[in-house]
Amino acid sequence: MTAGCTPCEMEALEDAAVVFRDDLWACEVLDGFDVPGWFVLRVRRHALRIGGLSDAELATYGRRARDLSAAVSEVTGAPATYLLTFGEANPHFHTLVAARGDEVPPERRLGGIMQQRTDRLDRPAALALVPAMAEAYARHAAR
Repeated sequence: MTAGCTPCEMEALEDAAVVFRDDLWACEVLDGFDVPGWFVLRVRRHALRIGGLSDAELATYGRRARDLSAAVSEVTGAPATYLLTFGEANPHFHTLVAARGDEVPPERRLGGIMQQRTDRLDRPAALALVPAMAEAYARHAAR
């Protein structure tokens, strides 16, 4: 764990925020991005950007992202699920998996989805989805 790295510091999140953790990857609700239906998929070791991933991490990332996206769609009923990877403010490789519901207006879709962070933060509602997400993710990952 690297001090001052937000994705590294997610290792200390409370269990109520954790959808899953395996040897390589973790998925949690991150404070400050706790919009209901938003989850962070992150590599557990400190790897910078996608170029810093090991062969094992690269080989498993797509499957984790696919299974997590399927779980988000199932649990939230969202017609679209976005995977956003910027790596600028926090270069430790991570992806925001964000449900986009029908209630999201057109100007808040696509790149505008990030505007929801200013007006839809609701940590209790985001954490309330974690148990169903954990169950759905486990089912999708087991196939």
